Amino acid sequence: MNTGDTAWSLVCTGLVLLMTPGLAFFYGGLVRERNTINTMKMSFLALGIIALEWALVGYSMAFGPGGSLLGGLTWGGLGGVGETPHPTYGPTIPHLVFMAFQMMFAIITPALISGAVVGRMRFKAYAAFIVLWGLLVYNPLARWVWSTEGWIAKLGAIDFAGGTVVHVSAGVSALVAALILGPRRRSAVDSRPHNVPFVVLGASLLWFGWFGFNAGSALAANGVAALALVTTMLSASAAVATWIGTDMIRRRKPTAVGASIAAVVGLVAVTPAAGFVTPLAAMLIGAIATLVSYFAVEFIKGLGVDDTLDVFACHGLGGVTGAILTGVFATTSVNPAGKDGLLAGNAGLLGAQVIGVLAAAVLAAAGTATILFVLKAVMAVRASPEAEEIGIDVTEHAETAYALDGGTRYAVTQPERTAA
Repeated sequence: MNTGDTAWSLVCTGLVLLMTPGLAFFYGGLVRERNTINTMKMSFLALGIIALEWALVGYSMAFGPGGSLLGGLTWGGLGGVGETPHPTYGPTIPHLVFMAFQMMFAIITPALISGAVVGRMRFKAYAAFIVLWGLLVYNPLARWVWSTEGWIAKLGAIDFAGGTVVHVSAGVSALVAALILGPRRRSAVDSRPHNVPFVVLGASLLWFGWFGFNAGSALAANGVAALALVTTMLSASAAVATWIGTDMIRRRKPTAVGASIAAVVGLVAVTPAAGFVTPLAAMLIGAIATLVSYFAVEFIKGLGVDDTLDVFACHGLGGVTGAILTGVFATTSVNPAGKDGLLAGNAGLLGAQVIGVLAAAVLAAAGTATILFVLKAVMAVRASPEAEEIGIDVTEHAETAYALDGGTRYAVTQPERTAA
């Protein structure tokens, strides 16, 4: 066991945990004020229930001894997971640290999906959904991609920090959930962010935490961690510059919200590639993914799909773009433990990346649809029309984010005040 590697991994675990509250602020600022509490609580909820699910069964299903599709329950309840390093999963850090680091990924992934359904999904249904989604989608997919026994890993696909496991799965699931729940009531649709500083704060916390997300995935305080930190920074920076430049050309009024969304897209896109590509390639990945997401937002809305916070366009397509471009730009010149991609003469990696993306998308779509249809058969999943009009904060939580008129709270029947 190496104390430096252990300290670094512990810090990175905390950084990844910080990303979920960061996501809460990011999403919370993007919605209208009547849905702020519900939106933020959807992210915060995952910190509680998904952590328990991961410790009880999830970690063993994803990384425990078993087959190429799913692990068994040998490590259920963290039995056998202790201070001694595992020879494969973080050989220089305690096994418990590796488990905790992976726990933070399991927490934030279902929280990402919430952005597609805010304002119209009942909170109890959402709580049941993310637990079942973790069991049926996230745990198996983490097994396929990150376990040494997983079939996608054996196929040769690579995912440094979660492009397919986290972002492709969450993005596709968000799209499917939005389609199954249906669009918001026309009178309840308002795409104006109610709190732009929240959006910028959330994006900033995500950017900061993402250094733990990506650089921490080296599982050691070494050169690969340094590479991942630099590529993470440069991809996000290129994304912000690209989005702002595109906005200036098309609209002449670049927005803080657009720049914040761009940063997240750049971070998403570089995630699968962070420890496998050069800094220059990271810039290209961030710029290309940003253009894809920028125009996809408008295209998807034009189709009438009510993905409230554009989770599929930003996380889903950003993750797809990043995963595929990893197959193009990966090179062992910066990480001998990685693989060469298309530009280094290995077209096979690109093919494996495409298969990995397709497998993640199919599992996420099928799993999400199955879970939601089952939940709809046993409980109310969609909020009532009245709840959508009043706001989910009041009807689901009996809370509001802001005082009104010197402390007067919204009554259950009081409509949202007109924005100034």
